[in-house]
Amino acid sequence: MKQMALGRRQFSIGLGAAALGGFHTARAQSEGRIVLGQSAALTGLAAQLGGQLNLGAKLCFDQLNAQGGVGRRMIEIRSMDDGYEPDRCAENTRKLIADDVFALFGYIGTPTSLAALPLFTQAKVPFFAPFSGAEALRQPFNRLIFHARASYYDETALIVRQLTNLGLKKIGVFYQNDAYGKAGLDGVTKALADLKLVPVATATVERNSTDVKAAVDKLVAAKPEAVVQISAYAASAAFVRAARKAGYGGTFYNVSFVGTQALADELGKDGAGVVVSQVMPSPYQPSRQITREFLEAIKKGGDKVQPNYSSMEGYVAARLFVEGLRQAHASGKVTRESLIAGTESIGTQAISGFAVALSATNHAASKFVEMSMLTGDGRVRT
Repeated sequence: MKQMALGRRQFSIGLGAAALGGFHTARAQSEGRIVLGQSAALTGLAAQLGGQLNLGAKLCFDQLNAQGGVGRRMIEIRSMDDGYEPDRCAENTRKLIADDVFALFGYIGTPTSLAALPLFTQAKVPFFAPFSGAEALRQPFNRLIFHARASYYDETALIVRQLTNLGLKKIGVFYQNDAYGKAGLDGVTKALADLKLVPVATATVERNSTDVKAAVDKLVAAKPEAVVQISAYAASAAFVRAARKAGYGGTFYNVSFVGTQALADELGKDGAGVVVSQVMPSPYQPSRQITREFLEAIKKGGDKVQPNYSSMEGYVAARLFVEGLRQAHASGKVTRESLIAGTESIGTQAISGFAVALSATNHAASKFVEMSMLTGDGRVRT
């Protein structure tokens, strides 16, 4: 059920002396805040994703700032709402670059991130931890982009493997009609092709829409044994409800971008049995060190953040950024170039038990994927 790349040189970096206190022993840097720019869906049908990821990242940065920041420099996220629309994201990115933010962080989605790609590439501004697993952000290799999560290829490969291991080979795909949906469709198609299979049917929904009738009619008629959904939570929930109402009795699988807690909230009791692949450790399992520290950060912050996979991803991404920044600070002056070199120098290790591997030729930190299931009472079981 799990894929987790563990390297030779593995050790744990906690939010204690190593990751936070260590900043105090490094050489002091110039004054001023380190400002990160974020364009994200803060309103609209993907708003829970942007809002929760932002809150999770702020948990880490606020805790760090309370302990003196990086060389007495505090980290701030400046967020702008793009409603999960590429044109708005591009305009936000132009403004953030014009404001000379240190780096871009935590963008939400594939079509929006791709709209920002030529802008930050031309301006040579690092682009850190987009909430997307699309290959178009990974290949060709771009030295400015760092990924905290596994790819959609990693997720869809595990989904297809689990389905076929269960003997289910008639697989349909419901996908968002944009770069995100097509990235997920490519992943499913590739994984099926490796087994000499093809999707029995595919159907689409437009971004920021819940008009799924045509897609339901097409896919239900094809009688797939399972439907893989590559869409945001509102459309995925609408599809599940409408398909079941139309008599479909198969299973539903989603990739992580759907927003697991948001999907559970949308579906309620109708969510029972819906499966979601995850690229972050469970935020509900305190047996893991990274989760214990995440939950403790929430508690110290006054329990204002809901523990879920989206906020966990923001927290883990911030932890990774902090470690890259710590390495940059230890090497001397903190610049965009030293941030890139510092993050690459993280190498293969574990951040509080979460395995990461980075280098000058690999900016995809994690290949961690596991499956989870909604229980129908708002909970998520792994």
